[in-house]
Amino acid sequence: MRRPRRALYIAWVALRYRLDTLAQDLRLPFPLRLPLALLRLLPTPRRPRGERLRRALETLGPVFVKFGQALSTRPDLIPADVCAELDRLQDSVPPFPGDAFAALVEAALGRPVSALFARFEREPLASASVAQVHAAALPDGREVVVKAIRPGIRAVIELDCALLSAAARLLERYSAEARRLHLVAVARDYRTTILDELDLQREAANTAILRRNFTDSPLLHVPAIHWPLTTAQVLVMDRIHAIPVADVAALRRAGVDFRILAERGVEIFFTQVFSHNFFHADMHPGNIFVDAGNPRLPRYVAIDCAVIGTLSDRDQYYLARNLLAIFRRDYRQVAELHRLAGWVPERTSLVELEGAVRTVCEPRFQRPLKDISLAHLLIDLFLVARRFDAEIQPSLVLLQKTLLNIEGLGRQLYPELDLWQTAHPFLERWLRERFHPRRLLHGLQRHGPEWLEQLPELPQRLYRVLARLDEAEHAQASPAAPAPSRRLAQPLATLCLGAGGGILATTDAMALTVASATGLGLVALGLLLSLRRGSWDNGGNRR
Repeated sequence: MRRPRRALYIAWVALRYRLDTLAQDLRLPFPLRLPLALLRLLPTPRRPRGERLRRALETLGPVFVKFGQALSTRPDLIPADVCAELDRLQDSVPPFPGDAFAALVEAALGRPVSALFARFEREPLASASVAQVHAAALPDGREVVVKAIRPGIRAVIELDCALLSAAARLLERYSAEARRLHLVAVARDYRTTILDELDLQREAANTAILRRNFTDSPLLHVPAIHWPLTTAQVLVMDRIHAIPVADVAALRRAGVDFRILAERGVEIFFTQVFSHNFFHADMHPGNIFVDAGNPRLPRYVAIDCAVIGTLSDRDQYYLARNLLAIFRRDYRQVAELHRLAGWVPERTSLVELEGAVRTVCEPRFQRPLKDISLAHLLIDLFLVARRFDAEIQPSLVLLQKTLLNIEGLGRQLYPELDLWQTAHPFLERWLRERFHPRRLLHGLQRHGPEWLEQLPELPQRLYRVLARLDEAEHAQASPAAPAPSRRLAQPLATLCLGAGGGILATTDAMALTVASATGLGLVALGLLLSLRRGSWDNGGNRR
């Protein structure tokens, strides 16, 4: 009975906030169009659609609030006015009693709070839809915060996620746009994401890695996790005493240098994305504080690492090259890089894509660089890619949303912030370091053992590949075109020799490696010479 009752409540909330007006453009079947048509006879809602949607999601509770927050990360898909309202979603609910919180902690850690902590405050510091936070002190006097998952929240999440999935299936059935957006897959991935947030050990691990990445850094401080007191249900970490980044008046009273503060925020973002490939993807003002101990060199403090973003090595590389091409206003290269990266289909016309990119970028460059929003430029480029049937990777969208937060925060602190001035040299330096011999050697050292393990099998694999290519050559011979096996033999032989040489440089098993690499090279060269003198029959035997 819970699911029908919850579905009726959701329908009532949707009617109360007139969310039916958001579905007017859908091509629904007649049984569904009829009630919507009747609803249009009601008075026109006075509040804007974005505000009505935000209020409805807040009324429906944690799953819908977080779903709205996820939607706000898709400005390439959601109208700007709706995105602006969804950004204001507040993930805060009335707290549950401190005694119930203490009981949760005791059940998770197996000891009374009086034995675990020298002091435990019953009044919460913060209360959100999924978890609640209380202050405490360890027996050695260190101040900490204790975070615990709300009781019964998993059942609520499972129920609402099931209803969201049902709604997604309905929309995909009747809306081509919903099918293009793969709403069923989005709902499934969202369920996984929000259930992951119920595992505080995952958040603790993210926090520990972010802290390690910025060990002794003057840019960012991340509180330490107390692992003996941390489980999937409870997280204990150092308490911080810093100024909320949104409290501009307090920062000004502390004498903080706002230019340095804003520029350091940008540097932290690019360091996380490119140097570490591990970025805090929920850097809204509620999760960011400022250590003003040295106001001329202020340091950021980050908390709540439940949402972390990473990029594939390919996306990371092509993102950097795209940004540099944009800086140079080389729109042809931007188009080429989009296609090489797989961000637009292979069939995309480079001429058309270049024209679309130029239309987006060139008007912006008629203004001073400091007045150009890099985040909004990325949003517009995602919209361009969408016109060419691209499916933007979720990690890139998460990155764009994080950049939007960082840039907006930076310019709120220091309106003259020139994001490009910080980003351009950073990206050029990163690309140079990417191809530095030290990094290449590190890659060889990292993958050398795997190459050595597979080395004895490579000659036979190469033999089979060339035999298959020769079969294809006999099946579809073309006098004008060079044989594919001959075309590929040279690079394959070079690859084998290079792999052997790389392993020589990176392993200690010298005798075995020398023999294997030499044998592999001789096999590759023998195949290459044979292919030059003749061809192979279908059985792999030379004719």
